[in-house]
Amino acid sequence: MDITLLKCKLHMCRVTATELTYDGSCAIDSSLVEMAGLREFEKIDIYNVNNGVRFHTYVILAEPGSGIISLNGAAARCAQPGDAIIIAAYQQCNEEETIGYNPILIYLNSKNEVVRTSNQIEMQK
Repeated sequence: MDITLLKCKLHMCRVTATELTYDGSCAIDSSLVEMAGLREFEKIDIYNVNNGVRFHTYVILAEPGSGIISLNGAAARCAQPGDAIIIAAYQQCNEEETIGYNPILIYLNSKNEVVRTSNQIEMQK
């Protein structure tokens, strides 16, 4: 039996732009894409912390080191520049692959700079 697990997340990044007339997608600083193990055109989920909106789109690349997180096309209606968002991707694993599995977690500041990385989330108490 396969199970869907969190592959990676970019936690608390900030939307830097919204481009309604650009091809629908999410442009992400390609340095962050690489660090998270994402791929261009990979499906992602986005969770807007400011307004609770959740939606799917896909990754396109932005200039490395730019800090760009741009929501484009219809996704531009789901957030405003400055909104805090979580970008997550998931993957299918079989039972054996789940043993010892850990996702890539990247925590960002308000300038979309990496603050820390991890592969575990502390148990909520």
